Amino acid sequence: MRKFQVFLALMLFAGIASAQHVKPCKPCGELKNLQLPDITILVAEANAGDTISNPNEPWRGTIVIKKPFCRILGRISKEINFELLLPDESNTRFLMSGGGGFVGSIQNDFKIKTDEGFATAGTDTGHEGGADAKWAYNNMERQLNFGRLAIHRTAVASKAIMQSYYCAAPSKSYFVGCSRGGGQAMVEAQYYPEDFDGIVAGAPAFAWPAIAAKFLQHSQYNYPDPNELRPIITKENLKLLQGEVLKQCDQLDGSVDGILGNPSKCKFDFSKLPVCPNEKPGSGCFTKAQLVAIKSIYSPLVVDGKQIYPGFPFGGEAEDASWDPWITGSSSFQQKEPSLHYMFSTNIYKYFIFNDSTFDYSKYNFKNFTAQTAYASSYLDATNTDYSEFKKRNGKIIFFHGWNDAALSANATIEHYDGILKADKDAQSYARLFLLPGVLHCGGGPGCDKVDWVGLIIDWVEKSKAPDQIAASKGGGEKVVTKNIFAYPKE
Repeated sequence: MRKFQVFLALMLFAGIASAQHVKPCKPCGELKNLQLPDITILVAEANAGDTISNPNEPWRGTIVIKKPFCRILGRISKEINFELLLPDESNTRFLMSGGGGFVGSIQNDFKIKTDEGFATAGTDTGHEGGADAKWAYNNMERQLNFGRLAIHRTAVASKAIMQSYYCAAPSKSYFVGCSRGGGQAMVEAQYYPEDFDGIVAGAPAFAWPAIAAKFLQHSQYNYPDPNELRPIITKENLKLLQGEVLKQCDQLDGSVDGILGNPSKCKFDFSKLPVCPNEKPGSGCFTKAQLVAIKSIYSPLVVDGKQIYPGFPFGGEAEDASWDPWITGSSSFQQKEPSLHYMFSTNIYKYFIFNDSTFDYSKYNFKNFTAQTAYASSYLDATNTDYSEFKKRNGKIIFFHGWNDAALSANATIEHYDGILKADKDAQSYARLFLLPGVLHCGGGPGCDKVDWVGLIIDWVEKSKAPDQIAASKGGGEKVVTKNIFAYPKE
């Protein structure tokens, strides 16, 4: 009986601890002298508040932190740089942000959450410069840090610093990322299930060589001349294409609104597209080469009878920040990179797969894909559908993907989630997937793209409130549109 009373008291205390606010037990500046294995604290400064501009990343806007906090800048091992913001009044939760693309700078998308009491962190994943992947050339340490280690090591270091600063470990730990950050989220759930209690993986890049191969296929069709790199798919093509897609499929969800509710139901008839007479390109038609290039985007890449990466769903082709610049690069011609698919695929092949800066995308034939990419896949990929260890720790993970994402196919995330459901019939007790109609890569597009993912994952972890449906919104003020989206496979 006594043991039970002690157990009950401990459980009650744990519940109180997770809900209360705590203050630091030592001055911020003392953290500069922390002795942690293979970790150097470079900066430990107290701030009454801060206004943070992002001139190199203007899309992040200006962030204003109004409440006092302690900023930590640290380095793990030789070159994993990280930032940790510790609020003077902590809600006891640790919240870490994922990075995008090749990262290369400390990315903490939740700095603003410091005002709400979250300790927030981000890392550059062990290198500087994310415009390309030259930093990875013949550098195994950087490759491994980027692919597998940096997020894990930053999480461990951040929680150790929190323990020292507040004289208490975080009550709960969360990771939320999109794109590369979504892939990082999956690495954490699959390989380091003890790091986070709740994880959100948005539009995840989780099968890197496969993604690169699919992107390379698009580039071979769209840029047949490696010396000129002029795209054969034009902006006029995209407008014609999206118009015909909507004409054939918009009404399938019962609402003609410019958004396909479920693009997988669109059985598109390509014969309805106007063909250019005598193969002479024009603004109101398609050449055979243009049609081949476009069909390759919707079709899976198959090598030796095995699917390497699925095709892209129909819809959103001509939207801003969609196929152009991701796939076709029509408006970015003669800029530094012809398209983002071209940039990512050639960099991944050059600096992760072959360690050969002279790699020529136009000559690659995919025949030995599996053998050639085995090493890179071993540390870049997070394709395992067995989340049993994460489940054992009572972890929760939410996946989400915009249906009209032109950067990474929503079909890849769907197939991965289907694999989780196949491996574990109880998977929906810890893993949910949400597909956002009309939404592009991590947001944007005509669809409702604003969702409180942090609140949803906290409610699931701490209140056992499973997200059967979510509220997604678009716009602001009096023009807000909100839609309820059910967890896949429901619609």
